[in-house]
Amino acid sequence: MLKKMRRRFILAAMWAFGMVMAVLLAGVNLVNYVRTTSVQDDMAENLLQRESEAFRRPHAPLPPMEQLPGGGPEAAFTTRFFSVHCDPRGQIVFIAREHISSVDEELARVYTWEVLSGGKSKGYHYNYRYVVKEDEMGITVLFLNAADALRSMRTLLLVSLGTGVCSLFLVFLLVLFFSRYAIRPFAENIERQKRFVTDAGHELKTPITSISASADIAAMEHEGDQWIENIQKQTLRLGKLVNDLVALSRLDEENPFQERSSFSLSDAAWEAAEPFELLAKAKGKTYRQKIQENLTFFGDRNSLRQLISILLDNAVKYAADGGDIRMEVCRKRGKICIEVENSCTLPQVPDLNRLFDRFYRVDESRSSETGGTGIGLSMAQAIVQAHGGKIEASPAGADRILMRAVLPDRNF
Repeated sequence: MLKKMRRRFILAAMWAFGMVMAVLLAGVNLVNYVRTTSVQDDMAENLLQRESEAFRRPHAPLPPMEQLPGGGPEAAFTTRFFSVHCDPRGQIVFIAREHISSVDEELARVYTWEVLSGGKSKGYHYNYRYVVKEDEMGITVLFLNAADALRSMRTLLLVSLGTGVCSLFLVFLLVLFFSRYAIRPFAENIERQKRFVTDAGHELKTPITSISASADIAAMEHEGDQWIENIQKQTLRLGKLVNDLVALSRLDEENPFQERSSFSLSDAAWEAAEPFELLAKAKGKTYRQKIQENLTFFGDRNSLRQLISILLDNAVKYAADGGDIRMEVCRKRGKICIEVENSCTLPQVPDLNRLFDRFYRVDESRSSETGGTGIGLSMAQAIVQAHGGKIEASPAGADRILMRAVLPDRNF
């Protein structure tokens, strides 16, 4: 239980930190992308307007590039771009390449056709930020070299991702180290509860044994006395409750089954089910079972027999009068599956999520009739979880309940 609690604490802490880190890194890179792209778009729009004027009025003087918004003293030397002018039908008329040397006319034509076929007015194409302008004179496409800006964005992305991964690893080590201190109060509290239950159980056994012996002697002297019979009955029930509480406390330990071995689960299921088959028939209820042959399991044999006994005992107690009970033990999809299904008639629909809570009863009025302690299914759940499995209750049609325990198939 403590290991599971510690794992959940570490998982929750890492999930929270990871989400914060992911949002932070995404925000930083998104802001940088938007800001960088906005600067590139402003420069491309100004250059596009300049190139459009040059195409329309070839002999008119153009403003120096350093005077353009976003330019600077070195703009004429650092800004690399080319423009392609097309007629209204999309046929290329003129290509201006005086501000770039790495692109020839054929490559410029290919880039233009690819951009126009995409149907977008702006975007990135390889290492260029392009802008498309369409007017009555035709279509103008300007390609601004954005290699430095793209390289800067990629560098920031890689650096931020690397920082995030290193931060996650560092935080994981810190959380792993401090988690033992974080759960220490819970561990101490759980340990105190276990010690209290164990000590109280041992202390109660002596007076219970004394009361039981006294009641037996009194019953021999006053045969047929209903008050003495009630004392005997309640003493037996109290003794069973104490034993179950101590057993459940031991099941909550980190490793309740020190010695595990491979055994025949089929034989164990047959042995556990045999008395309940007779009990069900004696109570006028139909019992059916299907146990797969040659099933082996690695675990604690006695606890698995106890698990099957608890499920069958619960089914026999709460099965409707004249109803039926079904048990199946088999291997399904690489898992060991134990299913116990029974018909039932209850005054209200049970809360299936609470069936495995300690001392929870579906029908309080039947507690004295069934003679149960209210922790049988809690013990079944503890046994299944101690073997690394899961158990659940689910409706199986009208007025039927199915208990299913799924265990990992570990044959070693």
